[in-house]
Amino acid sequence: MNGPTPRENRSAPHAEIAGAGFAGLTAAVALSQRGWSVRVHEKGPKLRAFGAGIVVWQNGLRVLNAIGAYEAAMAGSVTPPFYETRLHNETVTKHAFEGEPWRTMTRQHLYNSILEQARLYGVDIVVNSEVIRADPAGAITLASGETLQADLVVGADGVGSKVRDSMGIALDRRKSRDGITRLLVPRHKEELGAGEWDNVIDFWNLEPRVLRILYVPCSEEQLYIAFMAPQDDPEGSQVPINLDLWSDAFPFLVPALRSAAKIDGRYDRYETTVLETWTRGRVALIGDAAHAMTPALAQGASCAMMNALSLAVAMEGPGSVEDRLEEWEQRERPMTDRCQQRSAELTNSRNLAKGDWWASDVLLETARHVPTGAAAELAPAPSR
Repeated sequence: MNGPTPRENRSAPHAEIAGAGFAGLTAAVALSQRGWSVRVHEKGPKLRAFGAGIVVWQNGLRVLNAIGAYEAAMAGSVTPPFYETRLHNETVTKHAFEGEPWRTMTRQHLYNSILEQARLYGVDIVVNSEVIRADPAGAITLASGETLQADLVVGADGVGSKVRDSMGIALDRRKSRDGITRLLVPRHKEELGAGEWDNVIDFWNLEPRVLRILYVPCSEEQLYIAFMAPQDDPEGSQVPINLDLWSDAFPFLVPALRSAAKIDGRYDRYETTVLETWTRGRVALIGDAAHAMTPALAQGASCAMMNALSLAVAMEGPGSVEDRLEEWEQRERPMTDRCQQRSAELTNSRNLAKGDWWASDVLLETARHVPTGAAAELAPAPSR
């Protein structure tokens, strides 16, 4: 749909959401489940996920279950037998996470699972509609110049959020020394030969130069492969990837690397963004607009979805929208702040190369969390 349409249910509380990513759509579904009318604005011409693949831990799966997207997400995804870490091409750890649900999938598959629920609940999603400004009193302004009123405004418009910046919310943005290129390629499982190629494998080389490949099977056909290198390494950060460089470092992955070298891709430096506040008046910020984090703990999307769900739950409480938003931030933010900080520390230290992060209750705090509004129990995962 192009251009907003008049609201049909004027008796229901109404939310205007900027951004149709994981955070925005999760908030839209969760609010709709609670009787809100919701309109989501996507500045692009199409509804799609950005990025390649993703690991979703049990906190994210619990959110999907709460909004009705769990079965669809599970149906097109896999649980690898092990999460393996290799340092200089030698296995240092291998962990099965038995009894702790986790899943790997393409980002588009996860996105489609949530989008299906948004459509089921009648969420009004408008493409080619960019929110350029928000008013704490509960209004948004579109790039077209149109102003729309709402009981709640949600800024889920990414790390460069115009909703956030239009309200002058102070932030601390820190870029890491490393960055990553994320791609989807065919599995090439038979060509890779003997080996446990159904595992997630985190390959690290620290000498003679820092290079990392995260190898994540997303299905029987698709492989998420991510290439990490320091920003000041022009060959390592080159896009498309430098096939000779990566093949020399990881010769057993050559079939997959050849496919990766044919894709333009994009190199992104890791980033952490910490805000003075997530809320102002009737406006709430979620996802990368509020708490962009490095991917070391694979929690960016899951934290976004957790905070989107809990935001909708907060709207059921007593008091004004403004009061409920303040209470929501006070309740939910500390865990996200801790996750952000731990993820940044892991990124900067490169301690993931040790492979022992899964033994830490502290590092797994967020992954094991039962989000506000979600049940702890999940249906058994289907077989691969």
